[in-house]
Amino acid sequence: MDIQVADTLLGSLVDGRYRIRGRVARGGMATVYTATDERLDRTVALKIIHPSQANDAQQRPGGFLDRFTDEAKTIARLTHPNVVAVYDQGTHAGLPYLVMEYVRGRTLRDILVERHRLKPDEALAILEQMLAAIAAAHRAGLVHRDVKPENVLVAEAPSGGTGDLVDSVVKVADFGLARAVEASSDEDAGGQLLATVAYVAPELVTDGHADPRTDVYAAGIVLFEMLTGRVPYDGDRPVDVAWQHVDRDVPLPSTLVPGLPPVLDELVTRATRRDPAARPTDAGSLLTEVQAAHENLGGGTSNDSTTVLRRVTDPTTAIAQPTMVVSAVRPSDTRPSWARLPEQTGQTRTHRRRAAAQSSGFGGRLLEFRDRVMAHPRGGVAAIATVVALVLVVALTGWWFGFGRYTVAPELVAMTKADAESTATKAGLSLTYGTPRYDAKAAKDTVISQDPPSSERIVKGGTITLILSLGPDRFPVPDVVGKTLELAQIDLEAAGLVVVQGPQRYDDSLPAGVVVAVTPKVGAEVSPNSKITVTVSKGRAPLSVPNLVGKSVTEARSMLTQLGLVPVETYKDSDKPKDQVIGQSPADGAGVEKGTEVKLEVSKGPPAVVVPRVVDLPCAAAKQQLEGLGFPVNVQFNPNGTVRYQNPGENAQVPPGTQITIGCL
Repeated sequence: MDIQVADTLLGSLVDGRYRIRGRVARGGMATVYTATDERLDRTVALKIIHPSQANDAQQRPGGFLDRFTDEAKTIARLTHPNVVAVYDQGTHAGLPYLVMEYVRGRTLRDILVERHRLKPDEALAILEQMLAAIAAAHRAGLVHRDVKPENVLVAEAPSGGTGDLVDSVVKVADFGLARAVEASSDEDAGGQLLATVAYVAPELVTDGHADPRTDVYAAGIVLFEMLTGRVPYDGDRPVDVAWQHVDRDVPLPSTLVPGLPPVLDELVTRATRRDPAARPTDAGSLLTEVQAAHENLGGGTSNDSTTVLRRVTDPTTAIAQPTMVVSAVRPSDTRPSWARLPEQTGQTRTHRRRAAAQSSGFGGRLLEFRDRVMAHPRGGVAAIATVVALVLVVALTGWWFGFGRYTVAPELVAMTKADAESTATKAGLSLTYGTPRYDAKAAKDTVISQDPPSSERIVKGGTITLILSLGPDRFPVPDVVGKTLELAQIDLEAAGLVVVQGPQRYDDSLPAGVVVAVTPKVGAEVSPNSKITVTVSKGRAPLSVPNLVGKSVTEARSMLTQLGLVPVETYKDSDKPKDQVIGQSPADGAGVEKGTEVKLEVSKGPPAVVVPRVVDLPCAAAKQQLEGLGFPVNVQFNPNGTVRYQNPGENAQVPPGTQITIGCL
């Protein structure tokens, strides 16, 4: 019996060196295998392109095949512990392949499927290492463009633990879709969207532009998913999801998972601003903010020894006497060495210096020196002088460190950035700026807080940290017209708005229960917690307006009265016959309620025309002039004579088309 192998590459030897042992994953463009490098006797990951992609690439030079071939060169430029390394490149049976570092672990997607969501300290620990890898790419001039959980590998923790992800090692993979920043506009001139829609930045959707802030946005979405267990947007079609990134702000994670610290909401909001200019400039900048947030949550490392007092009872004693046993316990580090935050070693060095001073016998030598001084005949005077000098030095030093080196911080709050810098310069102080934030009362670039506050002490020449206002946080009213009231309320409240239900009204095109209008209107700029009045359709009105155009006003009145509608007439000049309806509102077929006013435009008839004087003109010329004005002409007596009279007479106002009689002799 013949046995057909599902994957012909399993067990094969690639390039005389790599023995394929098993398949790890199969994607849309390539398949990843585990293989043994028989030359170096190590396990590697081998990524080989699908035959369909290779055939397609050969037909389109410069397409995917070129991007795949460039992947090795791209990653080879990155040397970082959090980046999956590339070892080799080549072709096998006409198919390009890459040989990469084999990471023993799972993807972040696998972990999220299993655990749904992560604890805040785990999410931040993973994000820090992700951003460290992406920041290395940004420093090399590269943009990943496809940051998502599937491209994040979580390896076994260095300590061997598996339950807590804080100590796990994270590596970012698939930089093959990255583009050099300086070439991104030329290479993607067609606006091709390579990123996964759940994590795509708004600027990639609107104009196809990618820069480091695009990766910052995607990292913010990944953080949102780690904290909440879901992505912020979904839809029936990928394009619907993509455009939600353009039209809507990412909701706060705490709205889905109550109890999350506000600092996590701030991180997600900062990273996922729809305006790229409002985000951190690159992954390195976001990493700094994430590390600060992690420290605020108590997720950082500590190097201070913790003294633990343990009470011990001696069971052999007749009366149990508790004894205090003191032991120094140092908390274990929770990060790999290459992912730790900067250590705070000041106290440790202080303790070491103090111990060294004690071990050197400094106190004994000081006593010995005092004895020799006092043994001298004038030793007493010298000792007093020395003591006085020391007292003066100590006093001056104490005054300097306690008072002299300080000045008072000026009041900078409510100043513009330029005025604050000018004031600080005059005071001999420096300024630094913290993360700006929105403020409903302060204009943009106005100081809303300072550290240290005004009137508090600050070292001369020191630095004051300012927080500037981004201005009121305003955003457009979401388009909820056409949605049911329940869905519209969810969208508006997710945007931080307060929903107020207004009076219902009939609508010919929208069914009952559907939003027909909002006030302020869709797209209007509003601030958070603004009230949005929602008008809901009652469905089509019970009465239909008949077609009245062309009917006499008397007939139109009768028809409307019979239906219980109120005619309102307006007369205007028209070439239509007098008292004929020439317009109506609402239009025929519109649904209305009983008692609704129907406006009728009624013709006053054609405007009167002034008859010119033709007396004393040759008969032929008079006839031509009158006919040119639209009057039919009745010529009496001699057609070749001169007009002696006309009827109607000159300057008479008559309806258009009135016959004019002229008598010629």
